[in-house]
Amino acid sequence: MTRNPTAHHGKPPLSLAWRPLAAGRPAMSPAWWAWVATRDSLTARLTEAGNGRTFRVRLLEQRLGRPRPDEARAMGLPLDRMAWLREVALCLDGRPWVVARSVAPLAQLRGQRLERLGERSLGSWLFRQPDLERGPIEVTAAPAPFHPLPGPWGRRSVFRHRRFAVLVQEFFLDAMADELQLPTR
Repeated sequence: MTRNPTAHHGKPPLSLAWRPLAAGRPAMSPAWWAWVATRDSLTARLTEAGNGRTFRVRLLEQRLGRPRPDEARAMGLPLDRMAWLREVALCLDGRPWVVARSVAPLAQLRGQRLERLGERSLGSWLFRQPDLERGPIEVTAAPAPFHPLPGPWGRRSVFRHRRFAVLVQEFFLDAMADELQLPTR
């Protein structure tokens, strides 16, 4: 899927259809369920599964902008509210296995300095917070609307740390499935 041409001209791209994790389970193989349903750090799991491959976060884009309507609903934001948006590719030996998009309401950033993450993992920072709360996981079979590479599953959840909240969406790519010999779904 190609980028929405209006994404960078003020209008958010189309919404995705998300559903509760349990509703996606019947369509998901046990191998994918083990990846999609886990509540621990995806960065740590990818590094482990990479068997010595070099892990790297590649920053695709970081900016202020309007979230997609489904993202705004997930965060409880008005549709016209601006947020911090960050898109990255999680790569092993330079090959993207997962693409991710994070959305944080500007009013809740409160000095978190997320713009300084650069090519470091947001998950690595989040999972070091002792009071971190992760909301329910939702899933989609739609590809990432911000990246052209296809994949079988996407997942998202809201992470809260004190008064800070961020929506993290992760889309598993076909390259990961090929490398790990996972089923198509």
